[in-house]
Amino acid sequence: MIHGLLFDLDGVIVDTAKYHFVAWKRMASELGIHFEQAENEQLKGISRIESLERILAWGGITLSPEEKQHWMDQKNTWYLEYIAQMGPEEILPGVAEFLEEARQQGLRIALGSASKNAVPILERIRLLHAFDAIVDGTVVSASKPNPEVFL
Repeated sequence: MIHGLLFDLDGVIVDTAKYHFVAWKRMASELGIHFEQAENEQLKGISRIESLERILAWGGITLSPEEKQHWMDQKNTWYLEYIAQMGPEEILPGVAEFLEEARQQGLRIALGSASKNAVPILERIRLLHAFDAIVDGTVVSASKPNPEVFL
């Protein structure tokens, strides 16, 4: 018997890849690094620091830990500006209805996401209330592909 459901966020509930792409592209541009969709595809599923380090390597740029932190913070600021414009229309097809049906069936619903922005995104798309538990990048130490977020 199924007692609950566990969902990921990006690519399951919403698709935030476009916002990550625009923010990384903006950062890369400011650093003089070529960055297009092909490069962005290589960043999916890895942490912010790993993403930054790959972009810097592509541009042949070495930064201090403090400079890296600055650019990660800047990229996240831009990303947060972009996701602040999100709304319920960005929920992937069928998701809201499925969550409602699961709730009516008495199932517990949890979100497991590597994203550190899961809660703000769920607030923006008005689905925060749909989850009984949220485990995201703010409470786990290892990012995907490590399964920690789902354990």
